[in-house]
Amino acid sequence: MRGAILGFVGGSALLQLQSALPGTAMLACAALLCCATLALQWRRTGTSGSLLRIAAGTLAGFCWAAIVAARALAPALAPQDEGRDATVIGTIDSLPAPGQGSTRFHFALEDVLAPAKMAIPPRIALSWYGGDGSLTRSVRPGERWQLKVRLQRPHGNANPGGFDYELWLLEQGVRATGYVRNEGPNRRLAAFVPTPHNLVQRSRDRLRERILAALADRPYAGVIVALVVGDQRGIGQADWQVFTRTGIGHLVSISGLHITMIAGLVAGIASWLWRRSFLMPTLQLPLRLPAQKVAALAGMLAALGYVLLAGFGVPAQRTLYMLGVVALALWTGRLPGVTHVLALAAGVVVLLDPWAVMWPGFWLSFGAVALILYATVGRTAVYKQAPAADAPPDQTRRGRPLTRRQRLMQALYGAALTQYAVTLGLVPLTMLLFAQVSVVSPLANAIAIPVVSLLVTPLALAGGVLPEPLATPLLLTAHAVVELLVALLRWLSAGRLAVWAAPAPAWWTFALALAGTCWLLAPRGWPNRWLGLATWVPLLAAQPDAPPAGTLRIVAFDVGQGMAVLVETSGHRLLYDTGPAYGPDADAGSRVIVPYLRWRGIERLDGVIVSHGDTDHVGGALSLLRAVPAGWLLSSLAPAHPVVQAAPRQVPCAAGQGWTWDGIRFDVLHPTAASHADGTIKSNARSCVLRIGAPGGTVLLAGDIEAAQETELLARGARLRADVLLAPHHGSGTSSTPAFLAAVRPRVAVFQVGYRNRYRHPKAAVYERYGALGVERVRTDEAGAVTLWLDGAVGMTAQRQARPRYWHAR
Repeated sequence: MRGAILGFVGGSALLQLQSALPGTAMLACAALLCCATLALQWRRTGTSGSLLRIAAGTLAGFCWAAIVAARALAPALAPQDEGRDATVIGTIDSLPAPGQGSTRFHFALEDVLAPAKMAIPPRIALSWYGGDGSLTRSVRPGERWQLKVRLQRPHGNANPGGFDYELWLLEQGVRATGYVRNEGPNRRLAAFVPTPHNLVQRSRDRLRERILAALADRPYAGVIVALVVGDQRGIGQADWQVFTRTGIGHLVSISGLHITMIAGLVAGIASWLWRRSFLMPTLQLPLRLPAQKVAALAGMLAALGYVLLAGFGVPAQRTLYMLGVVALALWTGRLPGVTHVLALAAGVVVLLDPWAVMWPGFWLSFGAVALILYATVGRTAVYKQAPAADAPPDQTRRGRPLTRRQRLMQALYGAALTQYAVTLGLVPLTMLLFAQVSVVSPLANAIAIPVVSLLVTPLALAGGVLPEPLATPLLLTAHAVVELLVALLRWLSAGRLAVWAAPAPAWWTFALALAGTCWLLAPRGWPNRWLGLATWVPLLAAQPDAPPAGTLRIVAFDVGQGMAVLVETSGHRLLYDTGPAYGPDADAGSRVIVPYLRWRGIERLDGVIVSHGDTDHVGGALSLLRAVPAGWLLSSLAPAHPVVQAAPRQVPCAAGQGWTWDGIRFDVLHPTAASHADGTIKSNARSCVLRIGAPGGTVLLAGDIEAAQETELLARGARLRADVLLAPHHGSGTSSTPAFLAAVRPRVAVFQVGYRNRYRHPKAAVYERYGALGVERVRTDEAGAVTLWLDGAVGMTAQRQARPRYWHAR
């Protein structure tokens, strides 16, 4: 059974690596082969039977995931309907996410009023900006609305080591995204549509509102909300950085530990009341149904309610299914092994959600439990004292009960062993998933686990459900404890050595470290267990790769409508522009650039250039400078700009500046030094233009200069010839003049543009102008992040081509 389930999980994971879904004929062949394999393994034991069961499970998982994926992809918005307005009726289908001047939510479609024949998927993701603020703030789950919307097909930024937004939308059942048109006939039609799903979401919303009202303007109200209803969107980016660096992010949510604790508490209360017949002895309830079964049922129902409040995340699902298996075993009188329980829980998660295998939470959740079982189950433990020397013969074999102090020491030893196993055991997996591991995690978790699990979470839950005047004092107490805890965690995370970072490991490095970890955590008496640490050396000591001497590597990120380019020589790294701001607490620096640098193991930048002050170029700079040390900042920003103030050393960019790194020449071509004193010049006109000359080729990064600045560069006789050109101003109609392109004569032009951006960049005429000159054109909205290397020729890879997935097909 366990082999078949593990094969099922593996088959589902295999399907998620495909660039296209298998056809009907291939699925039929796989299903027949699965049936044949099952028939072959019937009554077989030993290695051959196990291998056949794993093979059958793999085929079944592959087929099941393909069927589920095909059904999920079927409802799609037609390409010709992108950008069209539609008037729809439906219900608010998720917990709304309020922001500054906007609200985001999922919308369950019921009817399309206009245009009548427009096919819209049954679930869409909407944003409501500005307009009548009273309407956007009053959106609640379960309400029926009539809205005028403008939609597009799912699209997300595609970057190495980045978050796959399109996959997340597919898992959520969302097949179109868009926004509400404020000039439409937008009105609420019903205050609540009664369905089980809407009831759960409305309950979560009311609990969140109650907590936020009680903790108005408190800095960690979002943490309390996350612990009660599982909504983590109210936690700030700076706080997440502290939680990540200290390795306690798993506690700032409804985790398996919290669910087990609540289920155990409810089960204990139910058992106590049932054994006492609810203090009415005449009922004799234990004679009608054993208290153990009642406790199991009560604990399971409590866990189910808490998991529903959590939004049904993978860690919560894993715990719920494991508790369900144990409860079912108690009711049926069959006690399965712990590994069977774990395997069955994993199989149920993947059966209901085949995409769960694509998220770190799945592997960390099941990996942590598996490590605890590996390090503790079957190990020798002391449950009795040795019998006294003068004990009677009939007591010699039974021994004496442990004292209270001995029981406490046993519990502390078990907790320490569990923390030791999880901390060390998850190092290879954490490095694989996040390219870093928290060094202070053991100490931080030793403090945070009891504080959050035994104090903050019960107080927050009680404050969320109890009436006033009890609720607010409890919530304030929980918040005060969190505030003290975060202050300690912030101190722990401040050190340079709080986190160990290295590039994401290759498969063989990970496999070696995983084998060594199993050796390290083997039972006492296993020879030379400490040698397992030696297998971590390639994992932890790896260094970021760099291009060979004299060559260049350029990474043009997919940041939407904005610019961000990483330039690498053999020994230096420079970032040109930092992408746009997406919202008050989200930008390209924190969402795209920093995750990429961590994935590569890059801990420092030698320099940062911010070409000018437009938000699509400077939007991610503050987040970047807070997260990654930089040697200097070169920009055309005003001295009072926040980014300039945050930089360690800032120099205004001016034509004539230049430097050499590893035999490669960097020259600033624009603007002139005198232009910084002219307040009438537009921000675009003051863009820093950088030319990079290497033996293997040249690159021109032109920022947002327009026709006048291109003419000025030509008049000054600037060296513009380049093999790779970052298209000026994203390919706007006011740039890329014929004379400028004739001077540059690029072989490759990169257009950093957002999908269906409102500026319609690149302009069709300009894009065709490049094509007419024989220039190879690449757009980040179509190709994703683009990596180029210049070593005498221009090599190029695009993220969507290098890592194609079936849900990316357009």
